[in-house]
Amino acid sequence: MKEDFHAFEQLVKAHKKLVFFVINRLVYGLQDKEDICQEVFIKVYKSLPHFKFESKLSTWIARIAYLTAVNYIKKYKKGFESEYPDHIDQYHFTEETPELVFSKKNISEYINQLIAQMPLPYRTAITLYHLNEFSCKEIEQITGTPEGTVKSNLFRARKLLKEKIEKDFKNEPL
Repeated sequence: MKEDFHAFEQLVKAHKKLVFFVINRLVYGLQDKEDICQEVFIKVYKSLPHFKFESKLSTWIARIAYLTAVNYIKKYKKGFESEYPDHIDQYHFTEETPELVFSKKNISEYINQLIAQMPLPYRTAITLYHLNEFSCKEIEQITGTPEGTVKSNLFRARKLLKEKIEKDFKNEPL
């Protein structure tokens, strides 16, 4: 039993950043994030005997984290957009300018702010792909979203970011 606890402790240490990164972009409150992380590792512990080695362990854990976060958001309706907004092609971010943002924050926080304003499918795709370095196939396994849709969401998320940044910097002096 002591060996099982030690092994699970190592598993938690190895995957706690991954779980936090998956949850971090989906949920906003720090206490909520911490609660969900705990819940994820409880689910992992209980489900570990049923892991079938059909994917990487990290992908399986990321899927549990993603589903737990989405279920939490649905249950408490905290900033969750279950569907794409109407007229997604005309989707806009806030009108806050980079100058205002930069006076308070650095560029990384500015980009994170833009990502946080995106619809959930875009936010999820860009986070898992670029920040967690999962492949589109792995994102399909994590989210249950078809790989083609993941690629489309990733393309659209990048396009939205590019357009917003270009618009913001078009009239800004360098």
